[in-house]
Amino acid sequence: MTLKQAKTNWQDVVLVCRKCQKKLDGEGFGPDGDRPLKKALRKALKAGKGRKAEVLVLEADCFDICPKNAVVAVRAGRRGAPMLIVPRGADLAEVRAALDLETDRDQPALRVVSGG
Repeated sequence: MTLKQAKTNWQDVVLVCRKCQKKLDGEGFGPDGDRPLKKALRKALKAGKGRKAEVLVLEADCFDICPKNAVVAVRAGRRGAPMLIVPRGADLAEVRAALDLETDRDQPALRVVSGG
């Protein structure tokens, strides 16, 4: 059997608990507090959707932590990455920093220039 590949632009993947978001009725985050964490985080990271996104924000099944008035999120792909309990109304810049998503994506790419 031949395996096929599909290209992505993903540099990071963030998993957000679907069950926690559902308990908050899909609200509690963003400037107006009217978005689920997944959508608010995607917008704050300027992540986009699908394979073209640089950061994929994806809902996952329950992480078995079940905090009250909060959502569990984790940066996937990092060994030993801590699960973050994000309370309703949390500052998304803090969430981004806590997930260690302060990356070079915000900076212009460096170019190698040959000297003379």
